[in-house]
Amino acid sequence: MKTKFVQLLLAVVFALPVTTMAQAGGTNPPLPAAPSASNTANAAATDTTPTGTTRVGTINMEQAIFASNEGQRDFEALSKKLEPKQTELKNQNDEVESLKKQLSTSGDKLSEEARNNLVKQIEQKQKSLERSVQDARDDAQNQQNEIAQRILQKMGPVIVKYAADKGLGVIVDTTNPWPQGPVLWYAPSVDITRAIVEAYNVQSGVPAPAKPATLPAKPGAGAGATTKPAAPAATKPPATTPAPK
Repeated sequence: MKTKFVQLLLAVVFALPVTTMAQAGGTNPPLPAAPSASNTANAAATDTTPTGTTRVGTINMEQAIFASNEGQRDFEALSKKLEPKQTELKNQNDEVESLKKQLSTSGDKLSEEARNNLVKQIEQKQKSLERSVQDARDDAQNQQNEIAQRILQKMGPVIVKYAADKGLGVIVDTTNPWPQGPVLWYAPSVDITRAIVEAYNVQSGVPAPAKPATLPAKPGAGAGATTKPAAPAATKPPATTPAPK
């Protein structure tokens, strides 16, 4: 699975989509083995359409993981856990910006030595900030990877069972739209994302959260930029297209 990543000074701590999480931490967990020969034989009549072509289903794995009750609960908990780091990074950024403003407004009034010292101080704090941002991003990514891998491992059997029950021969991930992804077009009727989320919620037993998990808005600047980070935005819900009958 690919990714549609974002990057930002503060929001970058929370900015890693699930599809990358599922890969960055290592290889994706294998899905369960296909149904046994006897089950396959019983389902043979429904595995293909009357013309003999294999039935195909599509699923947006990113939406499925984030939209599940367990995903919303755990990513929201992680977001709260990382809030102190976000505050720490914001304070560091504010300090750098304050020094830059001081240099801009008073630099011509300072002695050459004082101005050079201020420039050096800004450079040192800027480098320290960039290291802190990178460390925070790596830590957040690792923790998000763990959540996504865990959910993906448990969601795999649900997907396989659903495919067997519905006589699907192929399931394609549509997380990334064409041309980043392989799927040029698909009919809404073949999308099984919502059905998988609902089935997984039943199996997990995790109740629906009081409010959706939060994800960062797409930022407009990188580390060290003067643009202030955007507030987190609500996670998009899974596709509402009907599952195949």
